[in-house]
Amino acid sequence: MNLLKDLPAMDHMRSEQMTLVQLIIPVESAHGAISYLGDLGLLEFKDLNADKSPFQRTFVNQVKRCGEMSRKLRFFSDQISKAGLSSSSTPSGMQREMDLEELEIQLAEHEIELLEMNANSEKLSRTYNELLEFKFVLQKAGGFLVSAQSHVIAQEQELDENVYSTEDYVEDMSLLEQELKQAPSKQSGLRFISGIICSTKITRFERILFRATRGNMLFNQAPLDEYVIDPSSNEKVKRTVFVVFFSGEQAKSKVLKICEAFGANCYPVPEEINKQRQITREVLSRLSEFEATLDAGIRHRNKALTSIGYHLKEWTLLVKKEKAVYDTLNMLNFDVTKKCLVGEGWCPLFAKAQIQEVLQRATMDSNSQVGTIFQVMDAEESPPTYFRTNRFTHAFQEIVDAYGVARYQEANPGVYTVITFPFLFAVMFGDWGHGICLLLGSLILIIREKRLGSQKLGNFMEMAFGGRYVILLMALFSIYCGLIYNEFFSVPFHIFGHSAYRCRDLTCSDASRMGLIKYRGPYPFGVDPSWRGSRSELPFLNSLKMKMSILLGVVQMNLGIILSYFNGKFFGSSIDIRYQFVPQMIFLNSLFGYLALLIIIKWCTGSQADLYHVMIYMFLSPMDDLGENQLFWGQRPLQILLLLMAIVAVPWMLFPKPLILRKLHTERFQGRTYGILGTSELDFDSEPDSARSVRQHEDFNFSEVFVHQMIHSIEFVLGSVSNTASYLRLWALSLAHSELSTVFYEKVLVLSWGFDSIVIRIIGLGVFAFATAFILLMMESLSAFLHALRLHWVEFQNKFYQGDGHKFKPFSFAALANEED
Repeated sequence: MNLLKDLPAMDHMRSEQMTLVQLIIPVESAHGAISYLGDLGLLEFKDLNADKSPFQRTFVNQVKRCGEMSRKLRFFSDQISKAGLSSSSTPSGMQREMDLEELEIQLAEHEIELLEMNANSEKLSRTYNELLEFKFVLQKAGGFLVSAQSHVIAQEQELDENVYSTEDYVEDMSLLEQELKQAPSKQSGLRFISGIICSTKITRFERILFRATRGNMLFNQAPLDEYVIDPSSNEKVKRTVFVVFFSGEQAKSKVLKICEAFGANCYPVPEEINKQRQITREVLSRLSEFEATLDAGIRHRNKALTSIGYHLKEWTLLVKKEKAVYDTLNMLNFDVTKKCLVGEGWCPLFAKAQIQEVLQRATMDSNSQVGTIFQVMDAEESPPTYFRTNRFTHAFQEIVDAYGVARYQEANPGVYTVITFPFLFAVMFGDWGHGICLLLGSLILIIREKRLGSQKLGNFMEMAFGGRYVILLMALFSIYCGLIYNEFFSVPFHIFGHSAYRCRDLTCSDASRMGLIKYRGPYPFGVDPSWRGSRSELPFLNSLKMKMSILLGVVQMNLGIILSYFNGKFFGSSIDIRYQFVPQMIFLNSLFGYLALLIIIKWCTGSQADLYHVMIYMFLSPMDDLGENQLFWGQRPLQILLLLMAIVAVPWMLFPKPLILRKLHTERFQGRTYGILGTSELDFDSEPDSARSVRQHEDFNFSEVFVHQMIHSIEFVLGSVSNTASYLRLWALSLAHSELSTVFYEKVLVLSWGFDSIVIRIIGLGVFAFATAFILLMMESLSAFLHALRLHWVEFQNKFYQGDGHKFKPFSFAALANEED
């Protein structure tokens, strides 16, 4: 125990030390002080007005103003996007300082100008589209009317030649026939209505007209060859020109009502050809005028939008900052004199000097006569957890935080995850050919990180880009493990020298049936390539990877228990060290640490002992002779001793801690009832600002503590078995990845390459590339990633990690740049 006490406390592997501070800021310098603190980004404010609604706070009007300006900026952004323009930021040297009032006036002017231009453009566009429809109606409907008139004229000529020209008919003709002959255009009450309608409605429109007029109508239609913008909806649709011939005023009113119901636009078309041509010329002239006017309006509007887009990002960031400042000011309280704002917050211990410096700068800039008071306070609640990370370690810390944020000053598993996570991934994914593919992908993301970091990526690409350094380490470790497994897309190579085995004959015909013979020293690094295709390949690799998985699992679980010792030492909990750390180490290593020792001894000695038999009969018949399964002298008494230690460790974990806690609680509160007869200023247990007093004042329930300890002990005992077995997933996934790669190589690539046809070879190569990219590189890597994640979250972190803290969220302007509204 003295040796363990001399170990360092691992302070550099814990979260930053935090302190609760109080700020008393004069009103005139409050805005500048909060702005400077936002630039610094190292102070998390506490909301002192949590009981008030947002509309009851002091700076609610300023927040509303910022919200209104944000709405205008979003309106400008939408207009720029609709116009197909891009918003470019102003160069840093040309940016001009602008206050909120000036920006508010400028935004209001730009909005009024844009709204007027949009209204004028909308009116002109509607008129232009109506004229365009009128032109199409004149073209199509005029053709109907000309053909109808020519048909009537032909009939009249036939009547004149055959009937009216005879003298007998002229003498016997009635007065009505004489009048109709003189005015043939008035011989019937035939009328027509022309217009344009959406092509999808034309069938129903015709059917309704037919029923409404009882069939007393003639319907002509002509679909347009191009899409036309509908003036009402401002959308491009397929349109059809129609002409309805009918008789009578009643039918006219019905037709007009039906046209209105179907959204058809009716346009007057004269019967005479000369008038049609005159109106067509006028429409074409007005269309050309409107086109010129619309083009000029679009150019003027785009020029205004370009000017706005030049400053849009700058204005948006300014408004976001101002809104964030006023939201933070709403978290502060006025003091009694109403001249100062009082705020509280958490900051790292190293940031105190920087915060005091920016507060002094804000006081000088505002010419305030009174400086800001900065003082440290005692805290009752647990401080937030803050780890300083960079772009390399951030993704690994996020992997840990996804399980749960570390308790304040708790040992951070993210430090070890940087190495252990990609290594365990590589144990399952070991293939240096696939590792090179992952390496190239990660290098592309890292080389282009500046460009990709400023773009809006999709969900998958954003996840891959955020974990680019995780992928980089996974690729490097995959190459390393692939060299150990000697697999390049499942193909072994003689990279580090010649094989230690050779065939029994020159033809090697019995290599897969009879096996190989060893004729020299072992292969220098990794698996000997001659194992590939031999009779004992699968049993050898199974045994190797399974034992290696158990060794890695025992080492990582021991690391987790050792970290629990450092936690107990740091928090001064000797009970946790003596009655959790020590029995857990004894139990785990008496069983599975001993198994790992047997594996190493068997590898070193080349013994043929059956380790399954040794471990099973260690429990069933510990007194029996081991026989040929004995690996070293004194193995049987050692097994008996380890078994007894494991049995003793279980009650050691279960009983002492609850009993000692009850004893401490009883001693602490003995005589507490007599303490209320007098007062003592030195009663430290009753200080409200002591974090320890909060736990001491809680009711101690021995049964609850005992049940909790019992659950924890049973979970550890059963978990030691299940967690060790869980590490066998390293063996299973590694074997599955290797065999799947072998299947794709032999049954797709090699098989297709056996044909003389170039087409079959290309198809085989394409299938192999597709299977490698989408199955082995994507699906298999995702599977190995998830299994490595589970091993860290469950098997490793549950040995020491509480994960019930809350993250440090400072007031920072840096986070606003990437934040969406």
